Formats: sequence, C-alpha cells, structure tokens
Amino acid sequence: MSKYKYYFAKPRSEIVKDALKGLAVTGAICIAATSPYFATNLLRGLQNGKKYNKSKKIYDTFYNLKRQGYINIENKNHQIYISLTREGKKKAGRFQIDSLKINKPKKWDKKWRLVIFDIAQLKRLQRNAFRGKLKELGFCPLQKSVWVHPYKCNDEIGLLREFFGLSQKEIRLIIAEDIEEERFLRKIFKLI
Repeated sequence: MSKYKYYFAKPRSEIVKDALKGLAVTGAICIAATSPYFATNLLRGLQNGKKYNKSKKIYDTFYNLKRQGYINIENKNHQIYISLTREGKKKAGRFQIDSLKINKPKKWDKKWRLVIFDIAQLKRLQRNAFRGKLKELGFCPLQKSVWVHPYKCNDEIGLLREFFGLSQKEIRLIIAEDIEEERFLRKIFKLI
C-alpha cells in the first residue's frame, strides 16, 4: 500500500477553515513560489502537518479567498506572502468562536468563574449571541446576566469579548471561592 492512500481528502469548506484559522494564528506566511509543492506546503505550514491530496482544490481555494477579499497574496522576489485582510480576520474569528471550548482539568480548583454582563439594548444581537455562546460552553445561569462555570475560562471570555466587540465594562469575569448555597451548582457540574 502506498503511503499516499492515507492522505486526508478534505472538502473545500474545510480547507477554507484551515487556511483562515492558520493565517489567524500566524498572522502571515511566506513560501518559496518556485516550489513544486507550493499548495501542499502552504497548508501543511498552516495546519500542523496535515496533508492534502488535491493541489488544484487548494489553489482554487486560495484563489477564491483572494477574490472574496479575505486574503492578500503578494509575490516579491520569488516569495509569496499571504496575509488576512480585515474581512478575513472577521471570518477567521468566527471559525475560532465556533470551535471554542473550555477544558475540564483532572481536578477542580474549587473556584467559580462568574461572568457578569451589562450590554446595552442597542447591542441586543451581540448580547443574545454572547448569552447563547455561554450556554454552548456549559455555563449555568445564576441570574439573568450572571453566569457561572467551575473551570478556567479567562482566555475564552476574552476571545468572546473581543469577537463581539464588547468592553470590559460590558463583560466582566469574576473568580470566586464561595457562592451561597452552591450545592445545586456542584450537582449541575457533577462536582459532588
């Protein structure tokens, strides 16, 4: 059996996600334009060595991303420089938000993470989307605009705040060691 049979054939939509996520992490990339393996090296560089078996599909994907205004591609001195545009950064941010999750440690540190928010009525769409994302991440509502989670989530809340264009005054993260009558929370999060 040839090792090439193990190559992972992804649909174009997955290649788009990989490319935008990779560019969001790296900021920009540079690859020798004279390489015969340009397309596969490009995505391998962006996605931790994942392999793609359809170079044409990869070329087309990058062409379409450029045409849609998500990436800039410049050719200088036999090097190709690829970077995200402002619109590309927004789209990449959506992919990051979609795959966001809070990791559960082996042992709970016995601290509660409370997210409190006061988002103006004019930003109702952001408020509802933020609340929905908290629910999706496993937060439990304590009150209408107070949600709780037992595990570290500073980075995740920061990313959500930035993505939704909200300030620290609108969304605050509080770490507490004790919540009155927290037994029901321990049951919900299976910490008993």
